[in-house]
Amino acid sequence: MANAKPEQMKASMAAWEAWAKKAGAALLDVGAPLGGSALIKGTPGQGHIGGYSFVEADSLDAAKKLFDAHPALEMPGASIEILEQMSMGGK
Repeated sequence: MANAKPEQMKASMAAWEAWAKKAGAALLDVGAPLGGSALIKGTPGQGHIGGYSFVEADSLDAAKKLFDAHPALEMPGASIEILEQMSMGGK
């Protein structure tokens, strides 16, 4: 998107806004693009994480449905991975 034309940027933002509106209250944090990273220890993951969003759903299947027609799915080579945040217990 860094090299996108203004009309492309406007269309992209409109698609994101439409998805956010559709997700409604389940969208806790629309998120942001991510920049560089640093590996402290271990083996690096297999893919690049370009951004994130936080959603709340009753099940993994319900969370998957929230991402129907997500604008990132229109980007060549893009993917979406859903990760469940686990409770730390007692909180």
